[in-house]
Amino acid sequence: MSTRRPVRHATTARRTPTPELLGLVAGRFRALGEPARLGILHALEDGPLSVTALVARTGLGQANLSKHLQQLHSAGFVSRTRRGMFVDYALADERVLHLCELMCGRLDDDLAASRAVMAPQRRSA
Repeated sequence: MSTRRPVRHATTARRTPTPELLGLVAGRFRALGEPARLGILHALEDGPLSVTALVARTGLGQANLSKHLQQLHSAGFVSRTRRGMFVDYALADERVLHLCELMCGRLDDDLAASRAVMAPQRRSA
């Protein structure tokens, strides 16, 4: 059983988690629950890109990419700007990358802890 307690930062505003708010948060996390969509967000880290550029950066097919972009746009993670026949996509709010970084840091910590526990077992085997 873990004795780890959540860390509260002084700048974090405490909100009352109403059922409506929790439903909205869950919807946003569902949108982030697909590796391809996370890859799209990271591809947009350096600025807006066209669909053609995103296809090249992510390796996704255009139809698949378009489906994921629609979901990210619906969730409010990306914005789009029409340029004639072309559409450029950009991060709507860069804080989503901070959220990803928080989770990556946490997973790195967990992996390091797992490796530290497994290392003595490997030596004794």
